Amino acid sequence: MSDVVKKNAVLIGVHLPKVDPSDFQQSLKELERLVTTLGYTVVGQVTQKRKSEKSALILGSGKLKELAQWTGGTGEVASAVDRKLSKAALKWQKDDAAVDEAEAEAKALGEANAEANVNSGVDEEFGSESVDEIVEPENSIQLDQSQIGSADIVIVDTDLSPSQIRNLESASGAEVLDRTGVIIEIFSRHARTKTARLQVEIARLTYVAPRLRETGGGQDRQGGGVGGKGAGESSLELDRRKIRDRIKELKTELDSIGNEHAVRRARRDKEISVALVGYTNAGKSSLMRALTGSEVLVADKLFATLDTTIRPMFPESMPKILISDTVGFIKKLPHDLVASFKSTLDEALNCSLLLFVVDASDPSFRSQLDVTKTVLSEVGATDIPNLLILNKQDRLTDEQKQILKHEFPESFFLSTRDPINVKQLREKIISYFETDMVEDDLFIPYQPANPKSLPTKGAVGEIRSSMKVVSESYNEKGMGFRVRAPQDALDKLKKKFGL
Repeated sequence: MSDVVKKNAVLIGVHLPKVDPSDFQQSLKELERLVTTLGYTVVGQVTQKRKSEKSALILGSGKLKELAQWTGGTGEVASAVDRKLSKAALKWQKDDAAVDEAEAEAKALGEANAEANVNSGVDEEFGSESVDEIVEPENSIQLDQSQIGSADIVIVDTDLSPSQIRNLESASGAEVLDRTGVIIEIFSRHARTKTARLQVEIARLTYVAPRLRETGGGQDRQGGGVGGKGAGESSLELDRRKIRDRIKELKTELDSIGNEHAVRRARRDKEISVALVGYTNAGKSSLMRALTGSEVLVADKLFATLDTTIRPMFPESMPKILISDTVGFIKKLPHDLVASFKSTLDEALNCSLLLFVVDASDPSFRSQLDVTKTVLSEVGATDIPNLLILNKQDRLTDEQKQILKHEFPESFFLSTRDPINVKQLREKIISYFETDMVEDDLFIPYQPANPKSLPTKGAVGEIRSSMKVVSESYNEKGMGFRVRAPQDALDKLKKKFGL
């Protein structure tokens, strides 16, 4: 029996003035799925309307106490500053203890009053509504006895600064993660290949570096030796320097692997490729398996696929068409992850056709499609021909299908569970590439007329692997082929073999 104890999580959502209520709820649902994918159980939520998510405490005092009920914390922020004292100051520390305590209490009270004043104003974005309509009451909600102290970790649906994390941990007495931290942790657990592990580690260290805190005494010490502490360098500064050095090493290693990938892409450059792109859990891996017959991982969880998988379409077409499954996207995807996975997304940048896969049964798929297009634009994949795949049509009613057909007339409706649907999509992909093909007659002599030309033996194999053979014939001088292929492929073949 496993000794792993499953953590309980409470979610925090901050509803900003310009955010639509439905979008706010959708974001919280998505966060819940992320947390569940991470292996935690969501036991509750604490939400509040706020003018900004930049405040030191994220939540007002009342909601902070409500959070403390979930986690068993105090609901109050302890002094965040552990001041370093000189020997002279330490001498007077005992006598000044009472004064320091009074100053700390006054400072905490001042911060609380300032926070209350900020939240008491009417924000222009909400119009002329009353304060009670803009900001939820600060009085904490009384939880059931079974809920009190049931949460082990706090997850916030936004990015937090180091001081915000520290303040929330102080008030709640529990570990705090923001949305980016959750996504990076999921990526860390799901990365399988060396490339993915390097990419995730770079993003993780970039995220961790500004959030490091002083450990131990935190005293400055003189030091020396290779990699040791410099003069006056604190432990925190040393840790940050080590992280910078480690990131540099990882990027160098990733660049070398990226060069290998570039060489492989160059070899595939003459082949037709289709990239599946879309929101996480939209069904890309299921479609990949249906189109190629490969045993790629299919799981009903977010970010099940992090590594680009490339397989030929099956049954194999002539010319051969390669299908690639890419990492899924998500709202508020950390920029560091987008940058780290650029080499993976280059498969989409270099493909012949993009298939935008969306879960048509998800009411928010339109915004998810926008997210996908935004991320792809960041890597420069905006001018590539594309086809919208409305997946999971088996979950739609006839009325919903008619509405979507009217809204997206050029889209393709699909259920990967329906072999007929998959066959129709396969034929559509093949016909798409055949529209740019031309027919031509090629004659391959048994003996080349020009002794300096390349042997024609390899020409037959290249014709069969890269072109659609309509018919073929034979005589005493050689072989004749009627083929369909892109004009540039024909020109390259003729030039290569002197035909």
